[in-house]
Amino acid sequence: MPETRYLSCLGAKGFHRIAYHVWPGPTDRPPVVCVHGLTRNGRDFDRLAEALSARRTVVCPDVVGRGDSDRLADPAEYGYPRYMADAAALVARLGIEQVDWVGTSMGGFLGMLLAAMPGNPIRRMVLNDVGPVIPKAALEQIGTYVGQDPRFADLAEAEAYQRRVAAGFGRLPDEGWAHMARHMTRADPDGGFRLAYDPGIAHPFRTQPIRDVDIWPVYDRVRAPSLVLRGAESGLLLADTAQEMTVRGPRAELATIADCAHAPALMTADQIALVAEFLDRG
Repeated sequence: MPETRYLSCLGAKGFHRIAYHVWPGPTDRPPVVCVHGLTRNGRDFDRLAEALSARRTVVCPDVVGRGDSDRLADPAEYGYPRYMADAAALVARLGIEQVDWVGTSMGGFLGMLLAAMPGNPIRRMVLNDVGPVIPKAALEQIGTYVGQDPRFADLAEAEAYQRRVAAGFGRLPDEGWAHMARHMTRADPDGGFRLAYDPGIAHPFRTQPIRDVDIWPVYDRVRAPSLVLRGAESGLLLADTAQEMTVRGPRAELATIADCAHAPALMTADQIALVAEFLDRG
């Protein structure tokens, strides 16, 4: 099991704490930082982190507003400028000059933004089902559930919800879904369980027009060797975008994961092996 630690970060309305889950491992290589998707948290990476910790330390933060991290007083602050600043503070806390980055969806988008910056610490990067173009239709689909605050009578109901909203993760063993039910929810003082995130993270979806996202100029500045994982049926990372990522910017390697959409869960042995083999080459 990981050790959960906390870091205070300064935001527009004061300090907030972010939680990060540490899987200790050998220190002769840079640690791996694994960053989750929009409504998820760092415990999504437990299976991957446990495997990688045989080779190096793994750090899985809960982005602010998710998991064990604080919720922001002003939901308008949820967005990539805040997430980038918190990530920089986390790297400074780790006291190292380089990290390897594994990012699923939002976490991969954040990785691209950071890896394009001068003097960034990212040595190698895995982009899990995300690229520099996100179609409007995919964002509209996300907007149908982000910000909802359902209550579950028990973990069985929470698991059924995870199986529905995270169906794109692909075929997972029952324990994988049970794991999500445990770690993507928190006990409600009034009884039952709620999702382990602040519904306020939906603020950008509620206050800005939804349109295609295109940050090719950012991706073109990335120099870290990169691996792109794409769910074969993904509607967020389209096949044409993934293919173009192999000839632009860092000229990423591409692996397509069968029988899943958005996003590969990185819980199965074959997916973990793809990530481990790529990172071990560095």
